[in-house]
Amino acid sequence: MKLRAIELRRLAVPLVRPFRTSFGTQSERDVLLVRVVTDDGEGLGECVALAEPVYSSEYVAAAQSVIADHLAPRLFAVRDLSGRGVQPALAGVIGHRMAKAALETAVLDAELRGYGVSLARYLGGVRDRVECGVSIGIAATIDALVEEVSGYLAQGYRRIKLKIEPGWDWEPVTAVRAAFGDDLMLQVDANTAYDAASAPRLRRLDAFGLLLIEQPFVEEDIAGHAALARSMSTPICLDESIVSASIAADAVNRGACSIVNIKAGRVGGYIEAVRIHDVCASLGVPVWCGGMLETGVGRAPNLALAALPNFKLPGDTSASDRYFAEDITEPFVLHDGCLKVPQGPGIGVDVRQDLVEQLTTSVQLLRA
Repeated sequence: MKLRAIELRRLAVPLVRPFRTSFGTQSERDVLLVRVVTDDGEGLGECVALAEPVYSSEYVAAAQSVIADHLAPRLFAVRDLSGRGVQPALAGVIGHRMAKAALETAVLDAELRGYGVSLARYLGGVRDRVECGVSIGIAATIDALVEEVSGYLAQGYRRIKLKIEPGWDWEPVTAVRAAFGDDLMLQVDANTAYDAASAPRLRRLDAFGLLLIEQPFVEEDIAGHAALARSMSTPICLDESIVSASIAADAVNRGACSIVNIKAGRVGGYIEAVRIHDVCASLGVPVWCGGMLETGVGRAPNLALAALPNFKLPGDTSASDRYFAEDITEPFVLHDGCLKVPQGPGIGVDVRQDLVEQLTTSVQLLRA
């Protein structure tokens, strides 16, 4: 394919309720949609960067800028572009994995639509539906948290993830276990909020039989995670630390984690996400698919990824109504705790253009 144009469209998409983590509260998603126009057709991708650099160093405005100024010119220069060729073409730009992932997804979407092949099939998916968990932010009160968990369980979610931080860990986990019992698949996510000095507080959580503790320490502290893993019976899962297949292998081999969360945006795209899946499978380490409050444009390829065989645990690929009153694609609806994997060509979904136009805050068009 030859790339002819790239449209960078910003949307302000309201959330159905504020989502609070250890690094801040979101009440709407500042979404960057990437549309590529090639001589063979068009494709869509969603950049998962947040509005501010709090989850990672990337943020939406910077992603748009680096695409316009540095990434797009490199892709325009490629004479015969493919999805697998995106990352090699962009290798000269250091970092900016979320921006690169959005471009790779859009190019893959265009390419696979031309072939009439679904992304799930292309990546090696083996399921037509995937089990779903739900991520629950830090609540105003314990009672509000228990009520929220009850509501999601009533909807059929198969796993609950609680966001935690120092001062909001022991009490909420105690309350949820007491309310819903030991059979509930329950895990917690610290988003790097702890350090070695607070490790004793984390070790207390061994009492609850958690599925895992996700990313307790800062990204770079592989050694600290390994030491914590040796001192706990609860499995340690890494998220922010894992940005490539080589780092995943290193973290596992050093004993820093026994479970890995894969987010395609965090690792630079779905091609690298599959490499991480394969490396972890070869090491006997299960993986699951994380989420970044994506719209349907980002949720669809996540479901395709989660259909691969080593995705052993329910992910954060929740239904559309978990976050949005109206999704910009046809909504993903929970059925028996699962979501269907899109089977149409490319990412398998199309946007509701009228709603997209309504939510648009800016459009930037780049031409070859």
